Amino acid sequence: MGLFRRRKKETGPSCSVVVVAAGSSTRMGFDKVLAEVGGQPVIVRCLRSFQWAPSVSEIVVVTRTDLVPDVARLCQDNNLSKVVKVIRGGENRTQSARLGTLECDGKAQLIAIHDGARPFVTKQVIEDAIAQAAVNGAAAPAVPVKDTIKSAHNAIVEETLERSTLYAVQTPQVFDGDLIRAALQKALDDGAELTDDCAAVERLGMKVVLTPGDERNIKLTTPTDLLIGEALSEEVPVF
Repeated sequence: MGLFRRRKKETGPSCSVVVVAAGSSTRMGFDKVLAEVGGQPVIVRCLRSFQWAPSVSEIVVVTRTDLVPDVARLCQDNNLSKVVKVIRGGENRTQSARLGTLECDGKAQLIAIHDGARPFVTKQVIEDAIAQAAVNGAAAPAVPVKDTIKSAHNAIVEETLERSTLYAVQTPQVFDGDLIRAALQKALDDGAELTDDCAAVERLGMKVVLTPGDERNIKLTTPTDLLIGEALSEEVPVF
């Protein structure tokens, strides 16, 4: 059941955002969604960028059952008015993303899916991905990899990959609404194990266009990442 009153539909292209924050935080050792970085809970800092992104019409937050009340309270206390629902997630990320898309406005032309553990996403990254998805149906921010990447099996190198063709893909990943709903459902039906939402669309033979990412748009996964996040919190503006 939704915890927030749905906002009136704005004119122009509509992009709903699903923020997935339903992980167990095993590698972090504590709930990173509620952990503070730069004096703010990670989830609040994450949501503020979408709150002020002009192309975003609504936000659905997907989190663990036990965190729903806390996340809902944080959204209300911080006047995050674009958050229309906070719902419980599924057994894995693909399920959680799928549940979030089902709660979005059925008339939304686009749906963006974002990792709740990426609190330093900027409005520019968001708007660039949305604009490209509006034209091509699927888009995701990415940055070129810096390290040499090797393919290995049992710790034995099999191949050194061509670095100039490799990109680290970030979120938000933005899609035609009907396309991503169908793609996620197909992935679940097939039992496919996906590491991101673009993979669900790629399985259907659809092309994903890469847009400029930001090296500061890191995913907080380990305690070391939180230390890096503290430094970034002074550099990336809070909206």
